[in-house]
Amino acid sequence: MITLPTFLRLTLGGILFGGLITVLTPLPTSAQAAATRPQRRALATLPTFTQTTATRPQPKTLTTLPTSAHAMATPPQPRTLTINPEAEPLQRTSAASTTNPTTRLDRFDSLLHTPGRRITTLTRGQIAASAALDQLGVSFSWGGGSAKGPTIGIGRGAGTRGFDCSGLTLYAWSKAGITLAHYTGAQFRQGRRIPFRARRTGDLLFFGGGTGDPTHVALFLRDGLMIHAPRTGDVVRKTNFLASPYFRSVYRGVVRPG
Repeated sequence: MITLPTFLRLTLGGILFGGLITVLTPLPTSAQAAATRPQRRALATLPTFTQTTATRPQPKTLTTLPTSAHAMATPPQPRTLTINPEAEPLQRTSAASTTNPTTRLDRFDSLLHTPGRRITTLTRGQIAASAALDQLGVSFSWGGGSAKGPTIGIGRGAGTRGFDCSGLTLYAWSKAGITLAHYTGAQFRQGRRIPFRARRTGDLLFFGGGTGDPTHVALFLRDGLMIHAPRTGDVVRKTNFLASPYFRSVYRGVVRPG
């Protein structure tokens, strides 16, 4: 049996031993506590893997333009040529187009003829018109032009190689086998007078001069379109004379050479 004095000694010893253990256990420093607390807060605020995946930006699909190489590899689609009477002169063709009847036929058909009607042969007027079209963009030169092509002119045209209005028409009709004088007034009398409504491609259109000799001549193409060498400083070009108040007011008549 444990006596009272013994019980008291055991109890007191247990209390002293527990206090000693408490004193020997190290407490965390303030620095350690401070470092631990932010770390726990940071971990608490990080999104879970599921949240991160759900909020991640989705990839965008980019539509890229074809590179120049890709564009060049794609064959061009056929285009329908529409003539604009007031457009800039077309690029001139090679000299072979003037001497090759087949080339002239194809060029005339593509530039002038009404779609839907295939031309198999060219009239003299169409040959003359085709020859004139080969000279689009050639400089105007006063007194210039011959049956062989553009030449150095005279007077104001002495320093320029090209055509004046009657020089262009005599050149064009020479390709159809017709010889014309190099003077507008003379050409006005070198052929048959044609009613305006009966005009055909290649016919000569005359303008100006009042009741005297006309002062300007052009080749009729189709509809209201003509080709001519207008004036010094200009070039051989196409013009819609029906849309021009000036040309309508000074119109003199139509002549078919030959």
